[in-house]
Amino acid sequence: MLEAMHSAEVSDDVLEGDPTCGRLERRIAELTGQQAAVFVPSGTMANQIAIRLHCSRDAEVLCEANCHIYNYEQAGYAQLSGVAVRPITGKSGRLSAEQLEGSVRPNDPHFPTTGMLAIENTHNKAGGIVLSPAELQPLLDWASQRDLPAHLDGARLFNAVVALDISAEEIAGGFDSISVCFSKGLGAPVGSALCGSSEFINQARRVRKLLGGGMRQAGFLAAAALYALEHNVTRLAEDHQHAALLADAIEASKSFELCSRPETNIVLFRPSVPNQSMDEVCRNLEQKGIGALPMGPNIIRLVTHLSVTSSEINHACDVLGSQ
Repeated sequence: MLEAMHSAEVSDDVLEGDPTCGRLERRIAELTGQQAAVFVPSGTMANQIAIRLHCSRDAEVLCEANCHIYNYEQAGYAQLSGVAVRPITGKSGRLSAEQLEGSVRPNDPHFPTTGMLAIENTHNKAGGIVLSPAELQPLLDWASQRDLPAHLDGARLFNAVVALDISAEEIAGGFDSISVCFSKGLGAPVGSALCGSSEFINQARRVRKLLGGGMRQAGFLAAAALYALEHNVTRLAEDHQHAALLADAIEASKSFELCSRPETNIVLFRPSVPNQSMDEVCRNLEQKGIGALPMGPNIIRLVTHLSVTSSEINHACDVLGSQ
């Protein structure tokens, strides 16, 4: 990847365009079944650009209550675009069309308008669960019948691709916009893409500039993302296998309880004894060589990725299983 970055052909991506960025944008647009794409520094920026373009300033976004847009982007929809969010609690991160019924606001000056539907796949806070095309299609149909644009927060889209053994287009093709992250399990150092129609992406480039996301010789970063798409997608299966091993160890532990079986590369668990400090539990695990993240008052997250070796996973399993 570093060699690909070093030898990348670059130019000014804000002005005449960077050739390596162009290659990346065409490739990710093709993979997701969209007309065009734009390279951005982060998934948060990609999501926020989509919200700004899909929604007027009197609108609200429909989304699952534990999704990334609502919980982990500093309410950027409000700060940057004057937009509200209407969170709907799904079942383990999954929304159904039935749950969405009644969520579109009446045409009344007392209410905001309903601007868009946002779906996260895989769903981070739900433990990396995967939404299949069969689950997504009723949501897309519901949105289409109400003339609502549908946005896919696909930061970990390729984890879903590998878990379902289908193409990215089969998962993402029906959405009006898609964000994809290259720096999660794909292992690039920086960057995401926003995909959509050609007109939508032309507008997205303007918003990217407004938000400070226009980069000059960005091809050095785009080269890493291209390398990741070429070499690091199928190996995500190894991360999923590692997550399953961690889950087995937690299930064998007397000190921890598994929240749910992992579907991809995220493992959520909790201490068996309630009312413990999650920060303290994570500090204790760190002292034993395991990096873990508190995800709430009683949930801890482990994430597997290409920088975690099989021997390190075995060590973590030994530690967790012996607790």
